[in-house]
Amino acid sequence: MSGDPLVVRPAALDDVPQIAAMCHDLWPDSGVDEHAEQVLRAVTGEGPGTLPTVYLVAQQPGGEVIGFVEVGLRSHADGCDPSHPAGFVEGWYVLPAFRRKRVGARLIAAAEGWARGHGCIEMASDTWLDNAESQIAHQALGFEVVDRCVHYRKRL
Repeated sequence: MSGDPLVVRPAALDDVPQIAAMCHDLWPDSGVDEHAEQVLRAVTGEGPGTLPTVYLVAQQPGGEVIGFVEVGLRSHADGCDPSHPAGFVEGWYVLPAFRRKRVGARLIAAAEGWARGHGCIEMASDTWLDNAESQIAHQALGFEVVDRCVHYRKRL
């Protein structure tokens, strides 16, 4: 899609419903309304925590938002230099009809630019062990596997 009129830009208030619907596709355990509240807080600069987070969207010329990346800063990330904050891909989604067309790559490139602008020298991300499609996409964009982990819990 390089050379086309696709725009990658920071999310605006009008984008919240479209992003919330995509968040629900990505994380179905939470409702669309819950996702909309979280996106709205980030878009208005009222997100939780002290480190910044931004949603960047990929928009077609007709106005349809076809993907997003939620990127933030973390004080540390697995496999990254602990003396610097790291950019972190909190969420990344492209509508199925637009996958494998470099939309995701353009979103990640914009996220990397945002992180560089905040003084980061590394970008980190994670995905589920069984999400092979996401792992392939990350590796195609230059991410390296730094760890594999199984998390446990026990009720007391």
